[in-house]
Amino acid sequence: MDKKAKGVNTICTHIGELEDKTFKGAISPLYMSTSYDYEDVDIKRYPRYFNTPNQEALCRKIAALEHTEAALIFGSGMAAVSTALLAFLNKGDHLVVPRQIYGGAYNLIVEEFSKYGIEYTFIDGTERTAFENAIQPNTRVLYLETPSNPLLTLTDLEAIGSLARSRGLTTLIDNTFASPVNQNPADYGIDVIIHSATKYMGGHSDICAGAVAGSHTHIDRIFQLAKNLGGSLSDYTVWLLERSLKTMGIRVRAQNENALKLANFLEQHPDIHKVYYPGLQSHPNHQIAKAQMHGFGGMLSFELSEAVDQHTFMRSLKWIKVSMSLAGVESTLLAPSKTSHALLSPEERLKTGIRDGLIRFSTGIEDFEDLKADLTQALVQSKTISKETVT
Repeated sequence: MDKKAKGVNTICTHIGELEDKTFKGAISPLYMSTSYDYEDVDIKRYPRYFNTPNQEALCRKIAALEHTEAALIFGSGMAAVSTALLAFLNKGDHLVVPRQIYGGAYNLIVEEFSKYGIEYTFIDGTERTAFENAIQPNTRVLYLETPSNPLLTLTDLEAIGSLARSRGLTTLIDNTFASPVNQNPADYGIDVIIHSATKYMGGHSDICAGAVAGSHTHIDRIFQLAKNLGGSLSDYTVWLLERSLKTMGIRVRAQNENALKLANFLEQHPDIHKVYYPGLQSHPNHQIAKAQMHGFGGMLSFELSEAVDQHTFMRSLKWIKVSMSLAGVESTLLAPSKTSHALLSPEERLKTGIRDGLIRFSTGIEDFEDLKADLTQALVQSKTISKETVT
């Protein structure tokens, strides 16, 4: 990382750019070639080796944003998660992981790891003692996600990083919900940082990508597996992602601001049973959020009261979209029980605290008053219709 470029917006805008030496253009040129000369060159470039010009440039930007030495980009967030985990886990090894993680990662562990002879323990808490009590002689990796999807539970990064170092373990974190703007786990001793770059890094709901960041040693270990699994990203998508990252700082900060206002509004609303947002003083991990996050994030979840029909509420919204993903400039919401955690059984969802009435909300950059008005009218509509239905 260029030590002179410490500001997030400066890093987003300038670090990792490719210079257009031919025409002096203001943005990075796009190199679409999938075939490069291998004679008399310093680097043998090949897309599956993650080293085309645009791939390398984007990785420099992501590494700078996460305060790490290196990074790799992938075709999806799950490609990043699966490759990173399998790079540090072999047959007979053991993984410790909180139960409250993204449904796709949960399914990967439950459905695939037994095939590779990898053992795992799901823990119900996120405190250091919960991790420590689950460590076994063959434990190799501690995996965490903070804030978690979808209940925004937080883990003390410094505590887990310290625990892992004392036991010689490797730590991996899904940092998607926070984004590098709001949280930099490497500063607290976490080894490998993973992102679904589809989300805040892409930010416009039109890119599918993943990323990992860490030391040269850790990223090289992931690369050795990644080149065999083939989860690389096309250079056109790489170029689009580099373009999108230029505005990530200002986008995320606007989303932070809206999310905090919405969380406070919803917490006081009589038709909302509970709100999950680390920026609220009522959140059980609020002090951890204040200590390790630069902003509280654009994600929140809430439970509707029994008087509100969930389906009608979601279909009554005018500006806010019902959508499967998150972190775009537009506000979206979904029911985790029907989407991100649908593959979990009802019993498994309840174990993680996910009730059928839970709604996950991804805050966009719209004007707050418009979002507030949209939620208000939808709650009125769904409550009225719900009562009429009962009558």
